[in-house]
Amino acid sequence: MAGQRIEEQEASRELSKREEREQRILDAAGELIQKWGYHKTTIDDIAKLARVAKGTIYLHWKTREELFLALIYREETRLFTEIGQNMEDDPDGLTLSGMIKHTMLATLKHPLMKALFLRDAEFLGELVNHEYSTASYQAQLQGYITLMEILREHGLVRSDVGLREQVFLVSAISWGCATIDRLLPDDFRFSDEEVVDMMTATVQRVLEPDRPPTGEGRQEEKRLFKAYLDQLKTYLSNKAS
Repeated sequence: MAGQRIEEQEASRELSKREEREQRILDAAGELIQKWGYHKTTIDDIAKLARVAKGTIYLHWKTREELFLALIYREETRLFTEIGQNMEDDPDGLTLSGMIKHTMLATLKHPLMKALFLRDAEFLGELVNHEYSTASYQAQLQGYITLMEILREHGLVRSDVGLREQVFLVSAISWGCATIDRLLPDDFRFSDEEVVDMMTATVQRVLEPDRPPTGEGRQEEKRLFKAYLDQLKTYLSNKAS
């Protein structure tokens, strides 16, 4: 029995060392891709920054592409965890405008997630159109569409505008506000916080009902958004397994 316990302890230590090394490699990959972009970031550079042998990286991931996809998954998991926590901490967070606000604030703060949201091929190279990224986007979009359908049924967003139009408008407002500064002179550029405030106010005016929910309606709205966040957590957990 003592011998078995020792073996189990040693196996646990080895697993811990492997996980720590894996996170160190991902940290290095994340730092370098932000500095140089996907195409210019090499395995040699990552190994040097992570203080591991080049061959060690291939013990964790078979290809360079797999390494960067693992980085995207990790950062996406962290992003949604942050969004969910911020929504729940904000008294007005569990609303449609609250979700847009906290999603965009968190996304714009993280360079890798911002590049993924904006489909920045210069930053992410062919990872932008990788099956993983496309599938993840489609899954999130479908979850959002389902949420909008339920909100409409409960009168928590306007129903005098079609669902397809609403999804289009929210996407256009979010993406447009995040990219328009490329086309405008410096006098019309704003901080990320100012951009998100304008974006949130626009979503409220365009999609939310004239009379905000009160009492039972407000509680139902909170319940629906909490369920949506739980669904996101389950989705991410399933991807990890």
